[in-house]
Amino acid sequence: MSDLLIELFSEEIPARMQARAAEDLKRLMTDGLVEAGLTYAHAGTMVTPRRMTLALEGLTDRSPDTVEERKGPKVGAPDKAIEGFLRGAGVARGDLDVRDEKKGQVYYARIQRKGRAAPDIVAEVLERTIRNFPWPKSMRWGEGSLRWVRPLHRIVCILTGPEGHEVVPFEVDGLRAGDVTEGHRFMAPGEIRVTGFEDYQHKLKRAFVMLDPVERAETIRADAANLCFAAGLEIVEDAGLLSEVAGLVEWPVTLMGRIDAQFLDLPPEVLQTSMREHQKFFSVRDPETGRIVRFVTVANRETADDGATILNGNQRVLAARLADAAFFWQNDLAVAKDGMGAWIENLKSVTFHAKLGSEADRVERIAALARELAPVVGADADQAEQAARLAKADLTSEMVYEFPELQGIMGRYYAKSAGFPDTVADAVAEHYAPLGPSDMVPTAPVSVTVSLAEKLDKLIGFWAIDEKPTGSKDPFALRRAALGVIRLLLVNELRLRLFNATNPSLVEMRTDLVVRERENVLGAISDAIAAAKEYGTQFSGHLHGDLASADWVDEAVQLYPDLLAFFHDRLKVHLRDEGIPHDVIDACLAMPNADDLTLLVKRTRALAAFLKTDDGTNLVQGFKRANNILAQAEQKDGVEYSFGADAKHAHTDEERALFAALDAQEPVIQKAMAEEDFTTAMTTLALLRTPIDAFFESVQINADNQILRRNRLNLLSRIRDLCLGVADLTRIEG
Repeated sequence: MSDLLIELFSEEIPARMQARAAEDLKRLMTDGLVEAGLTYAHAGTMVTPRRMTLALEGLTDRSPDTVEERKGPKVGAPDKAIEGFLRGAGVARGDLDVRDEKKGQVYYARIQRKGRAAPDIVAEVLERTIRNFPWPKSMRWGEGSLRWVRPLHRIVCILTGPEGHEVVPFEVDGLRAGDVTEGHRFMAPGEIRVTGFEDYQHKLKRAFVMLDPVERAETIRADAANLCFAAGLEIVEDAGLLSEVAGLVEWPVTLMGRIDAQFLDLPPEVLQTSMREHQKFFSVRDPETGRIVRFVTVANRETADDGATILNGNQRVLAARLADAAFFWQNDLAVAKDGMGAWIENLKSVTFHAKLGSEADRVERIAALARELAPVVGADADQAEQAARLAKADLTSEMVYEFPELQGIMGRYYAKSAGFPDTVADAVAEHYAPLGPSDMVPTAPVSVTVSLAEKLDKLIGFWAIDEKPTGSKDPFALRRAALGVIRLLLVNELRLRLFNATNPSLVEMRTDLVVRERENVLGAISDAIAAAKEYGTQFSGHLHGDLASADWVDEAVQLYPDLLAFFHDRLKVHLRDEGIPHDVIDACLAMPNADDLTLLVKRTRALAAFLKTDDGTNLVQGFKRANNILAQAEQKDGVEYSFGADAKHAHTDEERALFAALDAQEPVIQKAMAEEDFTTAMTTLALLRTPIDAFFESVQINADNQILRRNRLNLLSRIRDLCLGVADLTRIEG
């Protein structure tokens, strides 16, 4: 067995592509080698800006000899069919075997293939991998046909065994594989000859190349933390930026720089975003004031002046960037102090969606919906409407135009500078949240109200124009919006009937769309009439149609169940992440008021906990037995056994005990259900397990005496109705 080392050395690979590219290299190579008959013990990849490395341990020296039997045509088949089979199998006619089968004699070919040496297979698989590598973007250079993310300069491909190492000979567009790589571009630019992975890694470290991206990231994190600690400051954690910066350098050197005093009064989010997006700097804050006061940058080399020249250059560039940000900030504050009216007016020229109007149209809808939702959430209706009207204003500000990721955040600053209440300003910032399954969920009533209104409006609007997610495509992030509504309701324990919140709004949205479309059509016809008259042509026509009797009302109402089903699908995903089985969710979805998601989740969690107990599991089995017996009897007799069970017809102690248990527990269960105390209802229901089990063990349901039979079937009906009043247990599997 041997170890395989592959390095693909090129110009700088974009940091965002590195991790995926390393995984693709590993997948394509290992899959290809295994398919060709080689096996290996372990595979690992590493990547730097200029190289991708794959190391395989315990690679077999050659693929095994194989024998394949291939079934051919029947004996007596046309010659062309037999000749085609011979060509495909690579054998002569005299080598075929004849075997008897049920439908006659059939030709079989025995194909023997000799194993191949590992170098031949590696060369073949690696060349195919390089030529077909799935880069998101690639380029050609020179006169060859090879495409790579950046020009490819070297290929290292060596097998190392007990007797030494050998280069796997192959060539791609004139680029021959070898055992030579290069060190750091600036600090050790010479050639390096390697004999195996350990030798390769050791020599690269001496040549100022830190091969492992995890090691580079940890070095940056630790060095930055030490620099900040020594200055009495703290780094602003940013995992995404850390990963990106680790992909920009081969030898990280961490440096701390200063921010000009004139920019320190900018909002910390502006400083952080500007440095992150434009310069790839980490922000450093004063823990006592929370202000961003310095930055950390990562150089790709050590210098004689300990990075002073690098820092000076970075600080000059940063000052220019922050001067732009300060200019935007001052201009925006001037507009904000007038109540942001200019920005609100500008929203009329910002299209939200061609069929749903402008952002100004959307703000009007959100404001109206926020006022309706405010009493449900417990928010001040005036403040909720006010916050909704301001929520999108910062979209036309200069700062948000430059940094779109600051939308909402800047809106808070501008709202406060305009003198609006803190609750309104906070709602402007928080109305986008939550943005994902782990994002912060607003809890302030006004913020919750505006956030709900914004997300519901988006969902209602796109359902109204039939732009729903399909498969993996969700261009308008409607799944995220639905999950946001769900989390807002659950975290804040809000009792909102989605039918009342979305159904009238959906009808109203469809109304507006139909009216607008009708007006557009009538306008186009009027223009056509005017044009026709201008050219002297005859025009006659008949316009008809009454909006009041249009079909769009029914159409809108029909859209609502589909929207509610979409919410339920998102809720299922959310609850499955909690470990709640799908059949438990379905059993609760089938109950009344399933559009009250908080109530639905409360019932679902209680049922899931109930079914984890032995009493719960056995009671469900008893219910299913009762339901099956009833269903068969009702189908046979053509009647429904739903009332009339009388204890005076009980002939056995087990019957009387079951009557007594039902009489005792049914009022408790019904009271608990009326109070939405599902845990108590299900715990009480579990007390019926013992008398139900005893009843089934000792009593013959289908007795010869028809009075007894009917009474016992009606008794089973009491059990069925009581259980189905808690959840649709017919949907529980197993």
